Amino acid sequence: MRIVAAKDFTPVSAVDQSYEKERDIVLDMINQIRQHGDAALQAFTRRFDGVDLTDFRIPQHVYAAAYQQVTPQFTEALREAIQNIRRYHEAQRRQSYMLLDEHGTTLGQLIRPLQRVGVYVPGGTAAYPSTVLMNVIPAQVAGVPEIVVVTPPDKEGNVHPGVLVALQELGIQEAYRVGGAQAVAALAYGTESIRPVDKIVGPGNIYVALAKQAVFGKVSIESIAGPSDILVVADDTADPEYVAADLLSQAEHGELSQAILVTPSSRLAEQTAYALEQQLARLPRQEIAAASIRNRGAIIITSDLAEAIEMANRIAPEHLELIVEEPDPWLARIVNAGAIFVGTYSTEPVGDYFCGTNHVLPTEGTARFSSPLNVDDFLKKTSLVRYSKTALLQHGEKIIALAESEGLEAHANAVRIRLQKEDDKL
Repeated sequence: MRIVAAKDFTPVSAVDQSYEKERDIVLDMINQIRQHGDAALQAFTRRFDGVDLTDFRIPQHVYAAAYQQVTPQFTEALREAIQNIRRYHEAQRRQSYMLLDEHGTTLGQLIRPLQRVGVYVPGGTAAYPSTVLMNVIPAQVAGVPEIVVVTPPDKEGNVHPGVLVALQELGIQEAYRVGGAQAVAALAYGTESIRPVDKIVGPGNIYVALAKQAVFGKVSIESIAGPSDILVVADDTADPEYVAADLLSQAEHGELSQAILVTPSSRLAEQTAYALEQQLARLPRQEIAAASIRNRGAIIITSDLAEAIEMANRIAPEHLELIVEEPDPWLARIVNAGAIFVGTYSTEPVGDYFCGTNHVLPTEGTARFSSPLNVDDFLKKTSLVRYSKTALLQHGEKIIALAESEGLEAHANAVRIRLQKEDDKL
C-alpha cells in the first residue's frame, strides 16, 4: 500500500467512467421488460442466470427446507441481529403533528408509510442475508404494508438458504427469483407476475445501479451505491494489526473498494503496511483485496490529528473508524461520514452485521450530503391546511399582493372572490 504525505494525496475516483455501453444495455433491457413483461423476464433470466424459470415467485415449501441447510448458530445470530436492528430503527419513528393558532387555523404534517416497496438483494454466486435485514427492517418499522424482495437465482433456480431464512424470519411473503437490471425494471413498471412498487432499495452491480438510476422518477430509489470504502483515523496508540484487518474488511468487497489509513504516526503507518501484507497473504479473496489496496488504497501521513480529521471530512468516507487515545474531542469535529466507529473494539463488521445500525451507507464521498438508509426513507409527508375564515379575512389582501407580484391573477382571484362575498354579507 502506498504511503504518502497529506499534501501529496490525490484520491482515485471509481465513478469517473461514463458507462455508456452498459447504460445502453440497461435501457434496452428496461424497454424489453416494459413491452414484453414476463416473457422478457424469462429470457433475461435464462441468458444471465443460466436457468429457465416459468414461475419467478419463490415457492413456500423451500423456506422450511432452508433451515436444515444453515447452522443453528447462524439462525441464532440472525435472530439476535434482527432484534438489534429493529430496536435501533424503532427510535427513528416520526409522528404526524398539528399546529393550531388563535384564529382557528390548523396547519399540520401527516406522516404515512409508502404502500409498496421493492428490495433488491444481490445473489447468484454470493449470499447476503444481512442485506435482507438492513433493507427490510426499516421499511417494516415505518409501517410499509407491502414489501417485495427480488434476488437472482443460481443455475438450478435456487436461492441461498441463508437469504431464505432471513426472509422467513422477517415474515416476507412475496419474494421472486429474478435479478439484474431486469428485476429493477419489473419492480418499476410491473409484469404479469410482479406488480410495480413505489420505491426500490438495495445494492447491486453496475447494471443494477444504472437501472435504478434510469427508473428514478417513475419510482423512488434510496441511492446509487458505489464501491464500498473505509477510512481509519488512528494515532500511535492504535494496534497496527487491528487497523490492517479493518482496512482489508472493505478491500475484499471488490477491486474498486477503497481502504485508507490517515495518521500522524509514521511508526503506525509502517507497521500497518507490514501487517497488511501478512494478512493479505492469508485471505481467500486475496486477489480482489490486493487489487483494491493497489488501485485505491493509501496510508496518509499528516502533521497531527487535526489534519487527519480535516482529511477525513474532505474524503467523506462511507465508514470512518476513529482509533485514537481520546476520541470524544475529535468525534465532535467529524462532519462527513456515513457511519463512525469509535474505539478499538468498534470494528466495522460490527455495524455490517449485528449491532443495529444500518449498513446501507453513502459511498464515494456522498456522505457530504447523504445519510444511511433509515425509517424516513420509507415515509412520505403530506402537508395539511385547514385555514379559518377569520384568518383568510385577516390575511387575504397580503396573499393577493403576493400572487399579483408574480402575475398570477387567478391565484389572486381565488382569494379576492371569497373576500368580496364575505364583505357582501355584512
